[in-house]
Amino acid sequence: MFWPFRTTSSIGVDLGTANTLMYVSGKGIVLDEPSVVALDLERGIPLEVGEGAKRMIGKTPKAIQAIRPLRDGVIADYAAAELMIQTFMRRGNAGKSTAPRMVVGIPSSITDVERRAVREAGIIGSKEVYLIDETVAAAIGAGLPITEPVGSMIVDIGGGTTDVAVLSLGSPVESESIRIAGDEITESIADYLKKSYGLVIGEATAEKVKISIGSAHANARNDDRHMEVSGFNNRTGLPESITVTAGEIREAIQQPLAAIVDTIKRVLENIPPELAADVHARGIVLAGGGALIPGISDLITESTGIFTIVADDPLHCVVNGCGQVIEDWQNLKRCTSADS
Repeated sequence: MFWPFRTTSSIGVDLGTANTLMYVSGKGIVLDEPSVVALDLERGIPLEVGEGAKRMIGKTPKAIQAIRPLRDGVIADYAAAELMIQTFMRRGNAGKSTAPRMVVGIPSSITDVERRAVREAGIIGSKEVYLIDETVAAAIGAGLPITEPVGSMIVDIGGGTTDVAVLSLGSPVESESIRIAGDEITESIADYLKKSYGLVIGEATAEKVKISIGSAHANARNDDRHMEVSGFNNRTGLPESITVTAGEIREAIQQPLAAIVDTIKRVLENIPPELAADVHARGIVLAGGGALIPGISDLITESTGIFTIVADDPLHCVVNGCGQVIEDWQNLKRCTSADS
């Protein structure tokens, strides 16, 4: 029997604001690197892409710029995004920069122009590009029965967006996406230290604080836990170190967390009664990097009254979902975007 293309070399991609992950059919996840590109501005050439470029953030001379091609879940710098995708394709696909089919996860709220930018950037490395809502991909990757006539609720908290959906029969019945997620939580820590202590810190330091002592609920961590943080004093302009507690950081990130909880509530308020009963019985599943914030499931359970759990391997739910689609194309292709 003749097949028009071999799905064994097709690719699933979680093109994230913080990280890009790639799944190659028949192999599994082959790449997980930061979505960062470092450019030599004088020569107009890329120096590093991925992990090497991330290490340069906040530490480059004027002639070098480390940039994130994606912001809030969408392409902000097309040329850099195209370069990044091509580089990652070669790294993850045995040196090949093309594939017969690519399935890319996208936030549900992006505009037609933003969707077209993702497709065109992907076409550089693939003959066919299909888009899939990140909530659908995350739910598939989390093992939820989304193709069945039962309501499943997924909350995907990424770097640039939080996507919330109740799914049934392979598609979102009700969904909402907000551009408040991991990046805004990190920024809220930097803002707090600047306002409270006059301490200016970079993105990488704020992220370390979030990972080390950040929490969403008092049940998660002892508020007396502390961490020494270094930066410069914006009054004196001199380097300085301070000690902050886990309780302070928990309070510092409450505003973006409250926005995420409010989004979940809005989606719950708009679903049909039958699906509401399913969600109440089955609970809410969290995916994405934000799901790893200690206590976030407790916060959502307390705020909504619905039992909330973190998916197994939440960081890889979207890319695994994209991978399952390309592995089982005939049964799951209807979950992809019709405009692909």
